[in-house]
Amino acid sequence: MTRALWIVWLVTGALYLAMLAWSLPHLTALAGGLPMFDMRPGGYSEPDARALLSALGVDGRTFYLGVQHRLDTVFPALEALALTLTFPRLFPRLLAGALIAVSLAGTVFDWLENAAVAGLLRADPAEVTAHMIATSSQWSVLKATCVSVAMTALLIGVALAVWRRLRAR
Repeated sequence: MTRALWIVWLVTGALYLAMLAWSLPHLTALAGGLPMFDMRPGGYSEPDARALLSALGVDGRTFYLGVQHRLDTVFPALEALALTLTFPRLFPRLLAGALIAVSLAGTVFDWLENAAVAGLLRADPAEVTAHMIATSSQWSVLKATCVSVAMTALLIGVALAVWRRLRAR
């Protein structure tokens, strides 16, 4: 199980690195430096969303819908799998279960965010409504909240495990 866990974490990390080092910077460059919807944990306003949609242009919207969304469909599932396999090793059963639920919720919110963003990207910019933007932004905030809780718990759990191991020596 330990080897499989490490492989899941390595694949998850490699995919995240590909997004951080390649697909998101590519999109950001196409958008004149504006951050993508996925990278706005506090959400975004209607003017900010409209500015990004306008700046992306056809090439940026196509890349976002294709490459970025394919990567960001697989990544949340891998992240949830890695956390689901890790939390029981770090925490008591009840707490691990709660944290697994948070990480799974983050995955669902990420996929809902992707679907909402896809709606923004596919629509004619003049037809994008304030409601579409608010919904997309809401999913972004919920995803970011769950991921932040899960990752903070992971860091605390790993730190406690290391501390216990060092203390046992």
